[in-house]
Amino acid sequence: MEKMKNNDGFIAALDQSGGSTPKALAAYGIQEDAYTNTDEMFELVHEMRTRIITSPAFSAEYILGAILFEQTMDSKIEGKYTADYLADEKQILPFLKVDKGLADEEKGVQMMKPMPDLDELLARANERNIFGTKMRSVIKGANPEGIKAVVKQQFEIGKQIIKAGLVPIIEPEVDIFSPEKKQIEKILYTEMLEEVEALQADEKVILKLSIPTEPNLYKSFTEHPNIVRVVALSGGYSREEANQKLKQNDKVIASFSRALTEDLNVDQTDEQFNRALKNAVKTIYKASI
Repeated sequence: MEKMKNNDGFIAALDQSGGSTPKALAAYGIQEDAYTNTDEMFELVHEMRTRIITSPAFSAEYILGAILFEQTMDSKIEGKYTADYLADEKQILPFLKVDKGLADEEKGVQMMKPMPDLDELLARANERNIFGTKMRSVIKGANPEGIKAVVKQQFEIGKQIIKAGLVPIIEPEVDIFSPEKKQIEKILYTEMLEEVEALQADEKVILKLSIPTEPNLYKSFTEHPNIVRVVALSGGYSREEANQKLKQNDKVIASFSRALTEDLNVDQTDEQFNRALKNAVKTIYKASI
């Protein structure tokens, strides 16, 4: 907790799930004709994540935590479960994506699908030595009712996660292409502030937010006792653009996914791969501090 709260660095998001995995593999140079079923697909993406995590560029000097997909948590790297490898070999805190994807859009938002097995998943996360969790909703329109519902759902499930002894990353993503992005963020700020103020002293959360149109909109959250950290998602921006925008927000650190891996390719030699990853890691770290 001390490390996550106070150290310099960022969180690497390596949690592409069933729906986003084909895109992540394609960006890495592996097309859909390279696998015939989901098991083969997940094996290939685990190989990609293993290559990233075992790279010397993937270092605690720059990276505080890494977000994993459930299948990655249950897989091994060099004979250790992924979370144990991250913690023991890399001194990087492991997080787990727990949501089951997005519901259909309603009132300008996509809520999270129901998670009936969440308690069981959290128990397994504890067995696997996971530090925290992540769950994502998406906001596309400035509909106050929809935004309120997203924030309420995030914090309700967040409290369930806290009770299980884990630290939730609460992620109400704002669609960066929404023409109402600025208005959405003002409403979102107000709704989140209400929920944060209602937390008990021992209830700690991490907020993962789209980089706001108005720099430092979320600055008060970075100083709030219940908020361990405010982290930013890249949300479709290129790494260069995401880094530039992030630099305008004091005390907010990155939690990038595509922007972290955009220069990596399956056909690179280890030297090329490590060099590309090191460049990405260093520039994202610099933007985060």
